[in-house]
Amino acid sequence: MRNVRLCAAVIALPILCLAEGTACDKLTAMTIPNVTIRSSSLQPPGAFPGVTGSLPAFCRVEAVARPVPDSEIEFEVWMPPASAWNGKFEGVGNGGYSGAISYPALARALRGGFAAASHNTGHNGTDLRFGQGHPEKVVDYAYRSVHVMTENAKLIVRTHLGRFADKSYFVGCSAGGHQAISEAQRYPEDYDGIVAGAPANNRIRQTFGFAWSWLALHKEDGSPVLPEAKLSLITKAVVTACDASDGLKDGLAEDPRRCKVDLSKILTPGEEAAVRKVWAGPRSPRTEERIFAGFPMGSEDIGGQSWRQYLLNPPEPMRVEVFRYFLFHDPNWSYRTLDWDRDLAYANEKLGFLAAVDTDLSRFRKRGGKLLMYAGWADPVVAPQDTVAYYENVTKTMGGATAVRDFSRLFMAPGMGHCGGGSGPNQFDSVGPLDAWVTRGTAPDQLIASHETSGKLDRTRPLCPYPQVARYKGSGSIDDAGNFSCAVSKTQ
Repeated sequence: MRNVRLCAAVIALPILCLAEGTACDKLTAMTIPNVTIRSSSLQPPGAFPGVTGSLPAFCRVEAVARPVPDSEIEFEVWMPPASAWNGKFEGVGNGGYSGAISYPALARALRGGFAAASHNTGHNGTDLRFGQGHPEKVVDYAYRSVHVMTENAKLIVRTHLGRFADKSYFVGCSAGGHQAISEAQRYPEDYDGIVAGAPANNRIRQTFGFAWSWLALHKEDGSPVLPEAKLSLITKAVVTACDASDGLKDGLAEDPRRCKVDLSKILTPGEEAAVRKVWAGPRSPRTEERIFAGFPMGSEDIGGQSWRQYLLNPPEPMRVEVFRYFLFHDPNWSYRTLDWDRDLAYANEKLGFLAAVDTDLSRFRKRGGKLLMYAGWADPVVAPQDTVAYYENVTKTMGGATAVRDFSRLFMAPGMGHCGGGSGPNQFDSVGPLDAWVTRGTAPDQLIASHETSGKLDRTRPLCPYPQVARYKGSGSIDDAGNFSCAVSKTQ
């Protein structure tokens, strides 16, 4: 229940009012150690730059934190009026290596009644040279900026709205999913509930995976092995071959790990070898040990997302700057010199903090935290097999499937791409189910996902907690989620 006070009234009975805090335009007077509040202002209802649609009125705080020398973390806090506040706080995540406030995510949270905060990961822009000669900024990006934002945003919320939030949630996908997993591992007291979508938390090995896949798809002179036009043909072949493996022909490959497809009719032997190398993922040339998961079958071209952006069209491997500016400190370093064993060992030694792969979440579970994870089986950016592997390893560490399901669940979406998109149902609410889990103890047994074509809803389907999958009940439309139930696949 919200903190309240008795208001003076002209009638005989007192009425209840929400507790009042410091006025929005007075928040610049706050003296938080190592934090400067640059501005605080009431935003009128209406349009806001970088946000689609109109917003309700809110208090906007712009601030910068300098927790250690050479660290400068910009963040914003958006707060609804006390009368519209749901009593909760939401931290929102970022994407890629971008140093920018996530305005669309802040807008979504604000519209839901949350006080919300976003940060720039400790740098501005997308150029990874921010880390060259600035190790503290790399630490900021890896994990510190989220924690610093969270601690200070909570205090600003308390000051303006008159009390601390009842519950705090973090919601992010991709790099935001990495941030989410990192918070559960490193700062389990920060959030009561966490949504981690397509988490890029295995960031060191993922960087090696990008290099492996790019090298597989390019000749020595840098030209592509595979014509771009063939990507869609590969995806079509995969879906055609794997669609009915779950007993239902619905245009979706349920689990690409179980797919087998013949590419000989659409690819040359050299092209096919390159594609299968990408699917297989990097392995040590010396020991054959797996370094990272490959990109899944069916992720080659899913409409708007494809191997073009991250694997085929870039003139050199994606995220090669991590090697140049974070690891080897040499802007002239060549990816052609990459040593898969020694350089991986060195990267783990020097930049291990850049990843968030600890499978012991006992501190998060002990304080009652809930972790909801999700990923798309057709993700062409973050290998979904790695997300599954992390969840399975958490299960082993934390005492088995039953014990883990009490505080963490993973939902896999067939046909969905990176954080959405694709031919499968890919739009769903994750915050509502998380809130119900945290506040009422109602664990999510399914998430109802939808798919639209040209803005028109054409399919709904339940996403089930892994390892369960959606199974058709045998009657009714296959485009109606009500005709499906969750069950463990007999083929797993």
